[in-house]
Amino acid sequence: MDDISYTAQWTAAVRALETERSDGLFRDEYARCLAEPRGFELLDRYRGAGVSDFVAVRTRYMDDALTRILGETGIRQVVLLANGMDVRTHRLDWPAGTTAYEVDHGPLLDEKQARLAALAAEPRVPTVPIRADLAGDWLEALKSGGFDPAERTLWIAEGLLFFLTEEQAGRLLETVAGASPPESRLVVDMTSAALLRHPMTQSFLRRLREDGTPWRFGTDDPEGFLTAHGWAVEDLRQPGEPGAGERRWPYAVPPREARGVPRSWLISAVTADRPLPPEMATVLT
Repeated sequence: MDDISYTAQWTAAVRALETERSDGLFRDEYARCLAEPRGFELLDRYRGAGVSDFVAVRTRYMDDALTRILGETGIRQVVLLANGMDVRTHRLDWPAGTTAYEVDHGPLLDEKQARLAALAAEPRVPTVPIRADLAGDWLEALKSGGFDPAERTLWIAEGLLFFLTEEQAGRLLETVAGASPPESRLVVDMTSAALLRHPMTQSFLRRLREDGTPWRFGTDDPEGFLTAHGWAVEDLRQPGEPGAGERRWPYAVPPREARGVPRSWLISAVTADRPLPPEMATVLT
């Protein structure tokens, strides 16, 4: 498994520990197996800066957002980008007629499928693995797998954007918007630029750099960044706010007007009602 899968392993370790809590925010019975071989070791290495609490809160927020959006909108095409070792396809209830696509590195998808097969674990929704590099031409691979760019889609991008540069993150969002008809949805998390600079987070960020998985991008204006790249924010919360782990988040929630404060963003968005850039308008054709 390549270096980027380190992230998949230690976030699976967080989900395993959360599942084993009596007051856990969710249950993932497969997470402990999927965290091997280094997930718990890496989790110990990355402790601090609230990272375990954030992954737990983020997981529940995205679980709830997916369930709510599918229930309210009737969308039945879901794309999970860089889904890592998460198994929403196995642990959530899905509406009939839904198809899920998982886009990730081939070796990671193969390893996850092998481990789940050994556990006799079956998905609760038809799931199509798309072996592709998100830095390459992954959209064509997705279309070849059966994805229909004319059908409204729910995109889930969890724990992805901060590993990209600002340019790469913007291009990814525009690619997704360009492959989405009106009233498609996006659920995504982001970090603030202030978090990448704040003294409290430097030990954690340094360890990520040492392990070859640095965080590169954050924004203090998530609404503006998403709008600039084809998405209108419908829901934005910080961990600790209602609907985002308010009874579990161990820190005070900073007001939006406070400057220089490290933050994380949990966001649900809809395709923006504006023309896409010309280079993206051809994606649907």
